[in-house]
Amino acid sequence: MNSYAIVDDSAFPEVVITFTGEKADDDNFTKYLQDVLALYDRKEPLMLIFDATTATTPNVKYQKQQADWLKDQKDLMQTYCKGTAYVIPNPIIRTVLKGIFVFQTQPVPYKVVKTLEEARAWFAT
Repeated sequence: MNSYAIVDDSAFPEVVITFTGEKADDDNFTKYLQDVLALYDRKEPLMLIFDATTATTPNVKYQKQQADWLKDQKDLMQTYCKGTAYVIPNPIIRTVLKGIFVFQTQPVPYKVVKTLEEARAWFAT
């Protein structure tokens, strides 16, 4: 199975989740959601950066699954996630994110930016 996303928590509490460009399927998308959920096992504040620079457009099925995940993890996110930055230089992928938020609003503060540097700067403010 090729990874849909790679979770890098080596600079915790900053966590960078990089979408690989691999097309989502049932296995790799489920693993991605499980990997993100596992970050909360520490029960410590964290900041998430989703780097979608090389992301592919996920099928509506996975967009809905992501929205459901946000809904299901709302309390956990509000307790531990101090914010989420989305690095999305591609306007099509930005539209996909807006679509996900139509299904379920983002439960923590967030910002959409074009570069990883902008994401880190947002957390620094």
